[in-house]
Amino acid sequence: MSSDTQLQTIESLKQDLTQRDLEIRALRLANEKMKVELTHLRRMRYGRSSEKMDAAQSQLELLSAALAPVVPVIALSEDTKGDATGSNVADLDGERKKRRTKSAKPAQPGLPEHLPREDVVHSACAADCKCGACGTGLQQIGQDVSEVLDYEPGSFKIIRHIRPKFACTQCHTVTQAAAPARPIDRCMAGAGLIAHVMVSKYADHCPLYRQSQISAREDVILSPSTLCGWVGNGAALITPLAQALGRYVLKGYKVHSDDTPTRALGAGKGRAHLGRLWTYVRDDRACGDEAHPAVWFQYSEDRRGEHPRQHLKGFRGVLQVDAYAGYVAAKFMLRWQNRGRISRWGNCLDSAHNSSPSNYSFFRNAINEGSAFERRDGPGRPVISTLASAFAFISRSTSA
Repeated sequence: MSSDTQLQTIESLKQDLTQRDLEIRALRLANEKMKVELTHLRRMRYGRSSEKMDAAQSQLELLSAALAPVVPVIALSEDTKGDATGSNVADLDGERKKRRTKSAKPAQPGLPEHLPREDVVHSACAADCKCGACGTGLQQIGQDVSEVLDYEPGSFKIIRHIRPKFACTQCHTVTQAAAPARPIDRCMAGAGLIAHVMVSKYADHCPLYRQSQISAREDVILSPSTLCGWVGNGAALITPLAQALGRYVLKGYKVHSDDTPTRALGAGKGRAHLGRLWTYVRDDRACGDEAHPAVWFQYSEDRRGEHPRQHLKGFRGVLQVDAYAGYVAAKFMLRWQNRGRISRWGNCLDSAHNSSPSNYSFFRNAINEGSAFERRDGPGRPVISTLASAFAFISRSTSA
């Protein structure tokens, strides 16, 4: 091989190597561009609407500028062309326009009518104002009204109870009105302040130590222990209301119940322990019941079955619960719900023939008690009739 041929071969290899380097560079730039596009679109799809991506957008523009002069001059293969220039990533401008359209907020409704209004008049002249052009007196022909929603922070006030003393000039008998009753004996807090503390704690989830810090900004020093005492005494004051609510809930034909764990202090254990909050709900509006819905809460230090039995003492109706065994011994008709299934009656029907005799006997007793309940109170007879028919079918199958 001559030296000229070798030089030509070397030049050809150099050109191929240069072309390959350009292809690699173009593919890397295209890959980086698609990564930035993907990151940007993911942020647009899953991120907060107020979040900006100035750095990512600037990087995308730099990559686009760097990629623009490189890609057109490279003779890529058909496969690499599709990967480099035919990206499946959506157009960013189009996606931004779609997002603006979706995130466009509807017109804000008017301000509530029940809020008090404070009028501030901005007049350009007094009542006897005259025209600046001809000197004639001006007459009001209309007005423009714009409303601004403002907030006045809650403030403390002191109510002074003054009881004048009167003395008789003859017998020197002193007469004075009796002292007004207070929600809590020997307590400086009024009913409004106690209600505010309890609503802030239980409805607004503001702990007592934070309420103490808030009051300190007004130079009113209320220690968390003092607030805790107010909450305890306030709970005792509204106990009759809670009892009346419980009686109303248990008057319903069907009650939904469940329990949830909650950490609590006290009970002489010296540390936090796991208590239980029992929830009883009366809400049958989906079935046409016109009674007002209500929720009754009860607390216990553990999950023993004696607690729901005590809560539901005297209740005779349908209790819709999960499969917790603590409800079983109570004397009322039971209906279970087990992880999305309509009820546990279907599970009893499916497994009564193959399960233990105790489950079969329990199902039979439940049908009998339910039938007696329906004969006494009436509603729901088709349900009991269907269950009784199913039980009769299982009995025939078992005897066969």
